[in-house]
Amino acid sequence: MKDEKQTLVPRLRFPEFSDEWEYKELKPFLENYSERVDAAGNDFPIYSSTRTGLKFQKDYYDGREVLNEGEYGIVPAGYFVYRHMSDDATFKFNINGTGHRIAVSKEYPVFKTSGLDSRFLLHKLNDGEDFKRFAEAQKKGGTRTRLYFKTLCSWSALFPELPEQKKIADCLSSLDTLIASHTEKLDALKTHKKGLMQQFFPREGESVPRLRFPEFQDAEGWRIRELESLTTKVGSGITPRGGDKNYKSEGRPFIRSQNVGWGELVLDDIVFIDEETHKSFGSTEIKGLDVLLNITGASIGRSAIADLRISSGNVNQHVCIIRTKRRELNPFFLNQFLLSDRGQNQIDSFQAGGNRQGLNFGQIRSFKIPIPSTEVEQQKIADCLSSFDALIIAQSEKIDALKFHKKGLMQHLFPSPEVVV
Repeated sequence: MKDEKQTLVPRLRFPEFSDEWEYKELKPFLENYSERVDAAGNDFPIYSSTRTGLKFQKDYYDGREVLNEGEYGIVPAGYFVYRHMSDDATFKFNINGTGHRIAVSKEYPVFKTSGLDSRFLLHKLNDGEDFKRFAEAQKKGGTRTRLYFKTLCSWSALFPELPEQKKIADCLSSLDTLIASHTEKLDALKTHKKGLMQQFFPREGESVPRLRFPEFQDAEGWRIRELESLTTKVGSGITPRGGDKNYKSEGRPFIRSQNVGWGELVLDDIVFIDEETHKSFGSTEIKGLDVLLNITGASIGRSAIADLRISSGNVNQHVCIIRTKRRELNPFFLNQFLLSDRGQNQIDSFQAGGNRQGLNFGQIRSFKIPIPSTEVEQQKIADCLSSFDALIIAQSEKIDALKFHKKGLMQHLFPSPEVVV
């Protein structure tokens, strides 16, 4: 056997570089920055450091600014900032790329780096497996993990010389730019669809929508009907006794709230139940074109259409099956309405104090559904909005593929700190 040695070079490398990478502690390369400004007299734009970048606070909180007692921290252009507390030991670092100074929560650590390429360090902190393990090791009990600046400075990792850092950063940053471009396209599709939904469904107190297909311009106004009169089933299921222990790797699909997204099924972590359990849950069996609606917890209000992948499966108690009388209510039309602002507002109206807690079957049956005078108009609206859903899903898949490619690239561009033979 060959002698064991530690891998100090990456598997994939630019041809002009051959030197080994060296372990370096971050402390000599990072400098804390602690400028403060009085909140009452602050003139700097206020930002939040999030997992998806620095966000202008009014945009991040739907037009509101979160009051900060006493002081804000200042982040000069090009400096790093991050939240030092996390519920899941994941920390995301941001560089102020606005070109000007910004204000953030005084609790956020702010620092600059010298002697390292800032973008290289950003990729290593945000996407590196070695830093992820380091962050997870900071969990000391309790529900939150803390990563103070002093602790960050103590992290040691493999680094190449600056020219190679820059080359790697250029490569990964070009991928980030491509991902950002596709993300903008995705956001534009979602915004356009949302605008259409606001126009396709009549506003409260109105009997016709603002936007109508030409062939229906002279058709009758829409009617309001309770969902109960348009359905043959409104009901949910139960979780098998023993919970997770009864889940199988194959069998009948068992749909939980995490499997119901905003207009799509999310089946990455779908579980199954055996035939005996399925038969005991007979009243909770899914049929094709059922509308599935999440009715509890943080995901309340998400809905999707049951397709062939899950038909003849079952739902748990957090997912409601809505089975429509199809000649009166197109399930795709209902699904789009539930996802619209008007549909979501009805769901919100049943939640005490504005907190989304849960819906009961009586509340669901009492939903007021605006119905066009013809089935054909329902179908046209559903087809149009569903076509946008298909575009949104395809665009999301492009982004996921690019992120997966970046992850694989990083695994080859960064040496593994593991011992190899």
